[in-house]
Amino acid sequence: MDDLNSEKTLPPARAIRFDRLTDLFGQVPQCGELLHRSPDDEDGYRSFLELLRASQTPEDAVTFTAFALQPKAAVQWGLDSVLSVQGELSAEDTEIVNLVEEWLRTQSTDARWKAFERALFAPRKTAIVYLGLAVGWSGGPLAPNDLVTVPAWRTPRAISAGVLRAIGLVGTENRQDSLDQVLDKAAGLFRVH
Repeated sequence: MDDLNSEKTLPPARAIRFDRLTDLFGQVPQCGELLHRSPDDEDGYRSFLELLRASQTPEDAVTFTAFALQPKAAVQWGLDSVLSVQGELSAEDTEIVNLVEEWLRTQSTDARWKAFERALFAPRKTAIVYLGLAVGWSGGPLAPNDLVTVPAWRTPRAISAGVLRAIGLVGTENRQDSLDQVLDKAAGLFRVH
């Protein structure tokens, strides 16, 4: 509680992975492999998002957002997006949401492992389950004493799959509105980039 009463201004948390869009595509080439278009040198994050959004495949904007954001920001965006378009949650999904939220609050390895384990052994691969997997792949070992490094593309792929799955389950008459809602959230994250 002392932090809340502090008069010190804290800098905003960094949301994007790289300062320049070209660095994202250079460092994480899987992002470019999944999109139907590459950015031009003069494109920024927001302008490229809007370009993808207006394209023949606006779903690419979801994938781009998942790759462009830092893992914590991407998971938060994915969770907010899925919860905003999805109906009622099952008991299993509710449990995973609680574990994902715990990880978002604490960033602890224990919380990451719990979310990952629950998602990994879930009976169905729901949108929420993909977000639990994304948390598990967000950094660090997958289990105690595990030396395997998780590829950087795993978390954004899982987030993208989760968000697109949630949108895909919306009735066709509301699907575009759901996609717009999700991409409006993304645009807000890129407002200064």
